[in-house]
Amino acid sequence: MTTQYQHARQGTITPAMQRVAQRENVSPETIRDELAAGRLVIPANRLRLDRSVGEAVLDPIGIGRAVSTKINANIGASPVSSCRDLELTKLQWALKYGADAVMDLSTGGDLDDIRTHLLSHSPAPLGTVPVYSMIVDRPIEELTCGQMLGAIEKQARQGVDFFTIHAGLLRRHLEFIPRRTMGIVSRGGGLLAKWMLHHHRENPLYEMFDEISAICREYDVTYSLGDGLRPGCLADASDAAQFAELETLGELVGRARASGVQCMVEGPGHVPLDQIEMNVKRQQALCDGAPFYVLGPLVTDMFPGYDHITSAIGATLAAYHGASFLCYVTPAEHLGLPRPEDVKQGCIAYKIAAHAADVARKLPGARRRDDELSAARANLDWEGQFRLAFDGQAAREIHRRDTPADQDYCAMCGREWCAVRISRDVSRSLGRQTPGQ
Repeated sequence: MTTQYQHARQGTITPAMQRVAQRENVSPETIRDELAAGRLVIPANRLRLDRSVGEAVLDPIGIGRAVSTKINANIGASPVSSCRDLELTKLQWALKYGADAVMDLSTGGDLDDIRTHLLSHSPAPLGTVPVYSMIVDRPIEELTCGQMLGAIEKQARQGVDFFTIHAGLLRRHLEFIPRRTMGIVSRGGGLLAKWMLHHHRENPLYEMFDEISAICREYDVTYSLGDGLRPGCLADASDAAQFAELETLGELVGRARASGVQCMVEGPGHVPLDQIEMNVKRQQALCDGAPFYVLGPLVTDMFPGYDHITSAIGATLAAYHGASFLCYVTPAEHLGLPRPEDVKQGCIAYKIAAHAADVARKLPGARRRDDELSAARANLDWEGQFRLAFDGQAAREIHRRDTPADQDYCAMCGREWCAVRISRDVSRSLGRQTPGQ
């Protein structure tokens, strides 16, 4: 089978590339060329493109600097709370509130059933961390290399579009861990560290990388090369452990491309604001421009319950400086399993981050809706504002809490003190039209 990356390298424009170009208002040739260079990925399992998996038809997206910044929503059942219908609700809320892709991180319940259920209902790319499904009924130490490959191939056959594979965490990197405040905060990274210590062997995902790549190539599953040593607090940011793993991830980018497999690279984590630009540019240099997929980063550690905000600040800066894919953080981060309302808040925070970065990057058309809403605001056109707002229902409900529906002012200033009305009167006196008229 030929992957999207291989097609692009051969100069072919596929229907998936054409669809991404249409969605992004760029030429198909631009998408093909960026894909061929490895600077863009289209996570789309060939089975989902062939419509042979589930009821939902996959609508391909592009992730890379030549297109708009994308956001991902993590969902998934846990051993404490396992219900496939609740996860479907989270999926639906995530897509409603702006997620471009979704990751199923389930660790409890019938994982195969949950994954199949979500794939059958998601028009967006769906990713997983395959190692999670490998340890449901056995300790990580008992896992064999054959079982690992079997689980990865099974999920590829189910139609998963992208895999987080923690192949960059090597045995020699473990010596850095005792120096850290938080140690290893990646679940996948921690599990593989236990396996390596128990077996006195190298990371099996690194050793089997070529075999995993063969599976990904067959189904055109995109690599999301996981950062098992991402910093889990500001004190651990930009340390020797993080950057040692990043160098290995750069090596794996080259090996993935040589196998014909699309890949992106995951990044931190918790990073002070002043270190974000350096982190992004270092990743791009070491990983040859592969799309950067960041979790946050969170720019402060002292606001649990509000980490969708602390991380959205970092995500905006990361996206401005070079990240292409933002993994949302919800208010439940560090505290518990996200519920649908948490998913909503996380998605909206990250939609703001991605859009703000795209406006600052001056992507063609990125500011069009902002300008249209500003014109409606200048004209005191409330219905126009609600129609153009990302969450018009929320805006309408707030506006009408204290003001009748047919009034052309808000409750903050009232009619006589409304700055927009005063400005409009001043403009008329000066013989100029109000903006937007």
